[in-house]
Amino acid sequence: MTITDRLFRPLPAAILALALCGAGALWAQLEHADLRGVAPIDGSGSYEVSGVHVDVESRTADAARSGGWREAQRKGWKMLWARVNAKPIENAPTLPDSTLDSIASAIVVEKEQIGPNRYIASLGVLFDRARAGELLGVKGTMQRSAPMLLIPVEWNGNAPQSFEVRTDWQKAWARFRSGNSPVDYVRVSGTGADPVLLNMAQTRRPGRAWWRMLLDQYGAADIVVPEVTLYRQWPGGPVIGRFVARHGPDGTVVTGFTLHSDNADGLAAMLDEGAAKIDAAYTQALQDGALRADKSLVAEAPALPASEANGIDDVLQQMAAAAATNISIQVDTPDVAALRNIEGGIKAMAGVTTVQTESLAIGGVSILRIGFSGPAAALREALAARGWRVEDAGGGLRIRRAEAAGQKPQ
Repeated sequence: MTITDRLFRPLPAAILALALCGAGALWAQLEHADLRGVAPIDGSGSYEVSGVHVDVESRTADAARSGGWREAQRKGWKMLWARVNAKPIENAPTLPDSTLDSIASAIVVEKEQIGPNRYIASLGVLFDRARAGELLGVKGTMQRSAPMLLIPVEWNGNAPQSFEVRTDWQKAWARFRSGNSPVDYVRVSGTGADPVLLNMAQTRRPGRAWWRMLLDQYGAADIVVPEVTLYRQWPGGPVIGRFVARHGPDGTVVTGFTLHSDNADGLAAMLDEGAAKIDAAYTQALQDGALRADKSLVAEAPALPASEANGIDDVLQQMAAAAATNISIQVDTPDVAALRNIEGGIKAMAGVTTVQTESLAIGGVSILRIGFSGPAAALREALAARGWRVEDAGGGLRIRRAEAAGQKPQ
């Protein structure tokens, strides 16, 4: 047998079949790798005002369009002020264009018609939450819920799917602008281990131990599961969507409703409407006190007795002469009053020399710079002794609000 015969001798059938199966499995993985994961479009937490109608004339098309966008900023600001303060739009203060340029983060074109010297459009305006919140005042701030892990489930053809593949329902929640909602959604992209950990079976699992692990991994305190079941009359024809909003590891039903789409082209709009209505239901449940984090999901070490906490205060007082250490602390600041309460509570602790707001985010997470006479470990123990939930975060500390941690600070 020559060398050529050895090189080109046919492979056994079993080896060839095994090689083809392995290649098929690899091709299936590569093919479906791009079908998973939809990153949320807007995670900035901006205020959104939609449906701003403008009709502007000018010398050129570009000038008319620029004028229309500026007019949208003026109208959008007054609409936002009236909405968050629950007052007539006529009472909204007028801001100069320079101020509006600094707080408006984006213009969303919903529908527009451009002529040689005229611009007619329906626009949306996004306002930066931190900058606009200062101008809206305390009444314009929004009390947010504890972080809620969002797992959208779509039933299509009697087969439930969450993050196994890209679903239209997942895309609808990725498009949803959560910054306008008081519900603090934790939205995942669906890549990596998400399809394995956050599947349909997990949403029906009542066991708390596994849920605690998942919530800790994704930085959430509770779970919300919006579901939709799609009924297609015929390919490309009308679509009926049955929506159910669930909350918590036990799958408590918050609301349910049905929407219709005349054809498959209107499916995305129907799902967007369904996401908005489910968010409104969650918001109402939050206002009614029904969307609270389940205390059984929080596994925290008990707070120290008062005698031990006082002993820690004595140790901190002995460290007062030591050099001050600057420590960053991340805190939830749903409103100005919460920020002041947290600052006052930290200032009253022994060993704390200064408390400064390094990054302010009303309605989100602010960063405080703490001057402390002692090591960071001592401050961590003092915070935990008062019932705070303390975690490491990027070289600093992260403390949770009392309602999010399931404890009451002393």
